[in-house]
Amino acid sequence: MDFRTLSFSVYSNSFGCHSYENCRGVYQLFPFWNALVGTAFRLSPSRLFGRLQRYVSSHSWPRGMLRPFHREARERSMSSAVTTQVTDLQNYVNGAWRRSTAIEYVDVTNPATAEILARTPLSTSADVDAAVQAASDAFPAWRRTPPGERVQYLFKLKNLLEENIDELSRVITLENGKTFPEAKAELRRAIENVEVACGIPMMMQGYNLEDVTPGVDEMQIRQPLGVVAAIVPFNFPAMVSYWFLPYAIACGNTFILKPSERVPLSMHRAFELLEKTGLPKGVINLVNGGKDVVNALCDHPQVRAISFVGSTPVAKHVYTRSAASGKRMQCQGGAKNHVIVLPDADMELATQIISDSAFGCAGQRCLAVSVAVTIGEAQKTFRDSIAHAASSIRTGNGLESGIQMGPVITKESKQRIESLISAGVGEGAKPIVDGRNTKIPKYESGNFLTPTILDDLPSSSQLANTEIFGPVLSLIHANSIDEAMEFLRRSPYGNQASLFTTSGSAARKFRYEAPAGNIGINIGVAAPMAYFPFSGWKESFFGILHGQGRDAVEFFTESKIVVERWSRQETRKF
Repeated sequence: MDFRTLSFSVYSNSFGCHSYENCRGVYQLFPFWNALVGTAFRLSPSRLFGRLQRYVSSHSWPRGMLRPFHREARERSMSSAVTTQVTDLQNYVNGAWRRSTAIEYVDVTNPATAEILARTPLSTSADVDAAVQAASDAFPAWRRTPPGERVQYLFKLKNLLEENIDELSRVITLENGKTFPEAKAELRRAIENVEVACGIPMMMQGYNLEDVTPGVDEMQIRQPLGVVAAIVPFNFPAMVSYWFLPYAIACGNTFILKPSERVPLSMHRAFELLEKTGLPKGVINLVNGGKDVVNALCDHPQVRAISFVGSTPVAKHVYTRSAASGKRMQCQGGAKNHVIVLPDADMELATQIISDSAFGCAGQRCLAVSVAVTIGEAQKTFRDSIAHAASSIRTGNGLESGIQMGPVITKESKQRIESLISAGVGEGAKPIVDGRNTKIPKYESGNFLTPTILDDLPSSSQLANTEIFGPVLSLIHANSIDEAMEFLRRSPYGNQASLFTTSGSAARKFRYEAPAGNIGINIGVAAPMAYFPFSGWKESFFGILHGQGRDAVEFFTESKIVVERWSRQETRKF
């Protein structure tokens, strides 16, 4: 199967900018594809669908593929006045793709072109029940599968992800808008987590001690929880799922994923690859949807644990609702990340790295630098250099060569970001680089802003503690590192903080005192490698154990203490 995808939400609810968030692969190795694949990404989605439609009308479909579009899709009128057809996505339950019982759907839209790629079903609690039952039925046999055998499926998955990395990157760019290199980097991080989870036979080991009293031995062992679920955001359609999925199943759990309804296609394709590994039915399941699916997972008595990444209001909701039913939770929330720039910093290096952090992925990542605090004489030097760097960034369709920043996810997000910029200006900030009202030639319907820099943002401004989640960097000045640290302490968030300096003592002071879970020294995006947990403090995280690494193993297992006597000798201790 050689899938060069144009696989085919914006669900407006009250749950925040990156909160709740499957077109079955309809492609196989027809001779047609040899000609089409090479040109697929030079075509608009509507033109590619046109070619598909003409092709399906004269060819039969291989067994197991979707039925032709006209039997499952509805016609849509595009803003470009082109009429095409889109596919209603399906859930993956008990080893098969199934139609949801949903009666409501939301559109999956290309943020760069505004073209509709697919429709996500807003699945019901009945769909969740079916997935949970499938996972529950699969659990007894899966937990008894030796860890060394369980990870063999992950070795296969790693190879499939490597073989299909370009195709998957294009899917991410189409539905999320980030650039192709950014999408590929995201997948590299996903693969890294699969690789680390392949070490579960070592990572899941317990420990023991003989003769805790004469003839009595004691040990700690780890066992899987059962059915677990993850609810993941739109900003990293593939990577975030892999903070959880590989560790969960390698530890012997069965797993349910609720992808963002805005960007369901990346994980739909990933599940097709997972299906190729031969995983037993019910071990992995995917349910599309919105708020109702989230609440059903939180409430379901057979779901033992939930992993969540999204906005802080939704993280609190998931944490509170899941706790009410006795679940184990790890809920990653929002952020407002500060970087402090000292006068002794390598200003050229700092500018490049901070620019990449603030404007990479259009600022839609929880580790993006949002506020730069300059100390002393660094104020003017850094201000001028970062303004030049921001003005030089090429914004456009992420599939085009040379583009450095793509659109934001929805029109509503663009409007929200622009309104926050205006609010900051109204409170006294100076827009030395202003990215509002951006129109990109050929992509006038896209959700584009260009980078924005707000100088002299008042510390009392609402933007000082508001997660903008867009390509906006605010500049604040302080007279000392202690004064700068106060900005960090006042922030309700604690996801990341960074310092740029050549002073070892300043770096040590910062890493010791900075109130954030991920610390960067001359690093703009302090994203932990897969063998370290993805930390977070204050309102950026709710729970105890984080995603990735050893924390993931502890989260997806529960420990059991065994005390054994194989001696006839009695002791008073036991």
